[in-house]
Amino acid sequence: MINTLLSSWRAAPRPALLGLLLFFCAGFADGALVPFFPLWASSEAGIPVGAIGLLFGCYAGGELLAAPLIGGIADRVGRRPVLIASSLGVGAGFLALFFVHGVAVTTLVLPLTGMCESVLHPTILTAIADVTAPSAHPRWFSLARVSSSAGQILGPACGALLALMSLRSVFLAGGTMLVLGGIVMFFALTETIGTGRATGDDPHDDEDEEEGLSALLPAFRDGRLAKLLLWVVLFEVAGNWIEAVIPLYAQDAGTLTPTGVGALFAYAAALTVGLQMLVSRMVEARSALWLTVGAGLATILAFALLAASPAMLALIGAVSLCSIAQMLAGPLVPTAVNALAPPARRASYMAASSVAVDLKDSLGPSIGTALYALAPRLPWIAGIPLVAIASLGLGAAIGRARNPSRPIEEDAAPQLGSAVENYR
Repeated sequence: MINTLLSSWRAAPRPALLGLLLFFCAGFADGALVPFFPLWASSEAGIPVGAIGLLFGCYAGGELLAAPLIGGIADRVGRRPVLIASSLGVGAGFLALFFVHGVAVTTLVLPLTGMCESVLHPTILTAIADVTAPSAHPRWFSLARVSSSAGQILGPACGALLALMSLRSVFLAGGTMLVLGGIVMFFALTETIGTGRATGDDPHDDEDEEEGLSALLPAFRDGRLAKLLLWVVLFEVAGNWIEAVIPLYAQDAGTLTPTGVGALFAYAAALTVGLQMLVSRMVEARSALWLTVGAGLATILAFALLAASPAMLALIGAVSLCSIAQMLAGPLVPTAVNALAPPARRASYMAASSVAVDLKDSLGPSIGTALYALAPRLPWIAGIPLVAIASLGLGAAIGRARNPSRPIEEDAAPQLGSAVENYR
């Protein structure tokens, strides 16, 4: 059994394995920072609770500004240089937050860091898609979530220890991990662009060269993708309130200390590591609508628990349900987006989908903390109807991807059939 598993990993494409490693590094950085960022902002930075979301917005704002313009640059210059530059850039930005002081400087560093991050995750997914078979994309994207979650186990645990000394020291740990990831990419990663298709086989190669910047704006040119991402934004924004508001909710209620918050989110990530592949296998024959409705119901129940009480059992139950929701719906979106993308524009389409995540990271904390400032239970009450509507719309949009309104390019059609079929 172990020998078979080791042989399978040895036979896997190296760029895909390196992509999983970089997801682990990014997950570690996110896990070390996100749970403690609101606490750092309110205690050490002196930011009012209602304005903490603006700091999240500065970071996500850099991503939103950059993603439509440079998010698909990996289709032009290659995956390798983009992954090296973006991981080093994000790492350097986090390291800078450890040394800088004051709100003004922080709001300057965060957008620059977000600009580098705008190309990191979509390019990793694109590199994995370049070197793996379309029918294997759902499994590899699930593995990417597992790798990220493994980092999010160690990240909060490390952050919890560092928070005992200083909350801003978590920036040092997160930044160092991403810089190390960039160094590994420099020495070990080979270029993947064009892998799996012969040069000149794609009829859109010449078209892309002529279109220039417009080729980096697929969401505005492909109505199917734009509709899909609209529902992704609505679903992710509401779901993000659990991650963004729980640290404040638990601390104000006296339920958890900063160290306890880190342990709670480490537990949530551990659930994903342990159950993601099992859940994916159990539900692989289910329709996209079934999966998104299941994810919506899990999130709604999490909101109901939090609205009822900020007690420890309610917090544990809520993050457990939120993890299950992400296990159900998480691999669906990149699989559907990659299936819709012509091979020459994979990075551009993935970058467009990352805008939805960036909006989640911007609008989610901003709206969630603003609602919390009005009333502690308001985010949970308002989130229930929003998640219900968004989960239905998202499932229908992914389902329609199997019957596009216009013909799909010859190279992309088999990809759509095989990849989406796994979640039919």
